[in-house]
Amino acid sequence: MSLKMHACALAVVSALLAGNTMAAADKLTVISFGGATKAAQDQAYFKPFEQSGAGKVVAGDYNGELSKVKAMVSVGQISWDIVEVESPELLRGCEEGLFERLDPALLGNADHYIANTVSECGVASYVWSMVMAYNPAKVGTPPASWADFWDTTKYPGKRGLRKGAKYTLEAALLADGVSKAELYQVLATPAGVSRAFAKLDQIKSSIQWWEAGAQPPQWLAANDVVMSAAYNGRIAVAQKEGTNLGIVWNGGLYDPDHWAIVKGSPNKALAERFIVFASQADTQKTFSSNIPYGPVNKQTLGALPMDIQAQLPTAPANLEQGLLVDSSFWVDHGEELEERFNAWAAR
Repeated sequence: MSLKMHACALAVVSALLAGNTMAAADKLTVISFGGATKAAQDQAYFKPFEQSGAGKVVAGDYNGELSKVKAMVSVGQISWDIVEVESPELLRGCEEGLFERLDPALLGNADHYIANTVSECGVASYVWSMVMAYNPAKVGTPPASWADFWDTTKYPGKRGLRKGAKYTLEAALLADGVSKAELYQVLATPAGVSRAFAKLDQIKSSIQWWEAGAQPPQWLAANDVVMSAAYNGRIAVAQKEGTNLGIVWNGGLYDPDHWAIVKGSPNKALAERFIVFASQADTQKTFSSNIPYGPVNKQTLGALPMDIQAQLPTAPANLEQGLLVDSSFWVDHGEELEERFNAWAAR
């Protein structure tokens, strides 16, 4: 091969390698919780981000466990760039070095975002609420509180609860008369934990445990349960599809989910660009229009129609009736309470 041909060959190989590198760098793997939420994210964030020319989004889903993230970081082989995480997992993962630190200046004016939604390792993507949902066809007087949820005389039949300590113990104490202001103080004591489990004992035979967010609306529509704890967005999607279900906002347990960048992501800059894109008022408006989870950008709420605003956890009237989940509490006590719950549920 002549030197000229050799040089040409090297140039072609170099161009191909450069093209492959660019293609890899312009591809972003975003992992969320799937279902109706992922469908809304696709419409609001994934497709528009691709259409902007920023890069291709490869969307996947998982159950929220950090075990795979830990495994990736420990061996230095990162195949996920961004993960959607609940608040306790964000705090825990940040402490354990699983997520990249974020510069809040990337998002611009901090006053544009709801308090506590921009943190060291993550940016909230939306606010959801664990509410009580019911089937109006199966109840006479609509329930108004978790105390009604526990009233099997007035409301006979099965009721659905998430199979886990988190949210379930809070609901039990609220049903037992503990105030929202004192709930986590009570739950932080051995007596408070025993009180919550004693309350659960009262309806244990009537509980139908769910593990996937799609189950409560399905069970309610099929008359398998008369009421259920449920993610507000799942119920709203069912309502939109014509299923007659009701929501009780009183005692709703609300919390943000967050975007976090996996430590060591080779696409950190593109991941930051995506998070900034997904934090804008117009993209969040599209998201909340597709599924009624609350936007964290304050400029979004007023741009939404009133009927959609009324369905959002961040609507002032709904927010006032709810309780912010104490993520620090669950980081400190979650493991022991989940173990106790699993032992109790198995009995």
